[in-house]
Amino acid sequence: MRTLRDNTTALDDSRLPVRAKLVAAWTSFMFLYVYVDILGFFVPGKIDDILVGVVFEYDISQTLLTAFLTLMAIPILMIVLSAMLPARASRITNLVVASVQVPYAAFNAVGESWTYFYGLAVVLEVIVLAVILRLAWTWPRRTASPATTATSLDREPLRTQHHA
Repeated sequence: MRTLRDNTTALDDSRLPVRAKLVAAWTSFMFLYVYVDILGFFVPGKIDDILVGVVFEYDISQTLLTAFLTLMAIPILMIVLSAMLPARASRITNLVVASVQVPYAAFNAVGESWTYFYGLAVVLEVIVLAVILRLAWTWPRRTASPATTATSLDREPLRTQHHA
């Protein structure tokens, strides 16, 4: 015998706004980004290289660290920009920045001997970037209703007078 399902136990499955999804995706990307760097310190010889002043075959300098900070700041700022920019600007910025981050993510694995670790890191980062690209590309468009299209110069909706 079939019984009616109790609707009081059904979970709320409200749609999450695209902005919130983008913020979550960039936050996830940053966690991956940071933890790959932190876990990379456990690769044998990595700390020894840092202690003698070398990272990725480059001498550690203020210029190098400034470049690293700049590269890290881009996805960090995308968390805030995804939430705060107007929708059109946010969409375009997400498409451009995520597209640029894909080859950069792949570059991070070039020349690394730990191919499983860095390979998995690149794959995971690219998956999150693909999610960001898809969310931004498919950002829903709002259809204008007659009430929202009739606006005055100060952007307040014009109200029609109702006659009794």
